[in-house]
Parts: sequence; structure tokens; C-alpha cells
Amino acid sequence: MSFKATIGLLVMVISLYACNRLNETTGVENPASEGFDLANSDPAAVELADSIMVAMGGWENWDNTRFISWSSFGLRNLIWDKKEERARIESLEDSTTYLVDLKKLTGKVFIKGQAVTRSDSLKNMLNRAKNIWSDDAYWLVMPFKLKGSGVTLKYLGEDTLRTGDRCNVLQITYNNDGDMPSTRYHVYVDLADNLVKQWAYYSSASQDSATFVLPWDNYKKYGSILLSADRSEGGGPVDVSVDNSLSEKIFTDLK
Repeated sequence: MSFKATIGLLVMVISLYACNRLNETTGVENPASEGFDLANSDPAAVELADSIMVAMGGWENWDNTRFISWSSFGLRNLIWDKKEERARIESLEDSTTYLVDLKKLTGKVFIKGQAVTRSDSLKNMLNRAKNIWSDDAYWLVMPFKLKGSGVTLKYLGEDTLRTGDRCNVLQITYNNDGDMPSTRYHVYVDLADNLVKQWAYYSSASQDSATFVLPWDNYKKYGSILLSADRSEGGGPVDVSVDNSLSEKIFTDLK
């Protein structure tokens, strides 16, 4: 083998090793969910979504996170078993507790301590429970679901946060095949740390002006991931905790 060929091979080996080390140390792996619209998403937007995942703790840490608990808008307490796709939802305003398997849509519902036994009523309420969980969880873990089912991502360029800091803007839209309705979000990602610092919600994908623009701030580490809770303008998730183990009865029994 010639000297030039030897040097070329050595450079290639070093490059491959460096890439592998980069993946190991930064956690850039971020697999898309089945149904993610990769074909119509901008490469720059997908790259930005991956950088957000790294900043939040990385896909591996997110994948290994088991139980997430929080209170939503002061109206509901939720406990999510992410691994087994189960949730406990306690609706405080109507004294209703939902114990739902989010994948199979089976489970139990209690209204003021009494179990719902009629099959049609139970089915409707378990569907309602999944919708409640989907909406409330999105307010907490949206940055981890940027490559979710039904999502299309577009990069909208740079802008300025309300704080004056520069940011990248990511547009999220949903088709009707995913879990979310046909809505649109603009997510503002701080240039300095790649964390979502603000979001705008459009109730219709074709709507010109945002229904709301709110901060996404006060990040703290919960377990091995970062989450935004107790936000500066109120609303959204509070009393957040992440646990490795919880009692099985939480997802099977009223008390």
C-alpha cells in the first residue's frame, strides 16, 4: 500500500472514531416516531429538533425515564408510566379519577369514589382520559416529542425572544393521522443553549395570529432530563417529579 493510501485510510479511521465518540458523548441519537413526516420536514428543522433533544438530556436519558408526575393548571394531578404507557389522572374539579392504559384504552374510572361500570360510558371516559393526558403532557414534554407521529417540522429562521435573546424558530404542524389535532406551534429555541424558551400556539394551522405566546422557562433537572415547570407567567405544569419506581397500585386502585 502506498504512503498516500495509508494516510488516507488512517484519516478515515480517525474520522469514524471521532464520529462514534461524538455520538456516545453528546447523545445525538434521536429516532423519529412511526408516522413522523420526514419527507416534508426541513433538514435544518430536523437537525434543530435533534439539538434540542441533546440539550434536554439526550434521547437515551429520555427513553430511560419511567415515571413523571405533575399538576396541570391546578385542575388535574397526573402520574405517567412512560414505559408501560399508563396514566393516573385525578380531576379535582369533578372528583373523577382515571386509571388508563393509553395504548389499549382499557382501565377504570371512578366518579366521587364510585366505579363506572357501564361499558359504553367507561369507553367514552377512557377516551377522554387519553385526550386529557395528551394535552397536559404536551405542556410538559413537548420538546421531547418534536419528531412524533403526524408531525411536520419547518425551520422559520432567526428571531428575538421577549427577553431580547436571539433564537431559532421551529414550526410544528400536525396532520390528522397523529395524536394531535390540525394545529400549529412556533417554538423559539435559544441560540445560546438550544433550549425552547418560548412557544406560540395557533388553534388552526392556517391561522395568521397566535392564540397565545407564552414563556417556556425555569428549567430544572428532574432525574436525568431537563423540564420546564413553574413558569414565569403561570399556567402549565407545577409540582413536577420524576421517579424510577412507584407502587403498582397507583395505576390499578382508587386509593
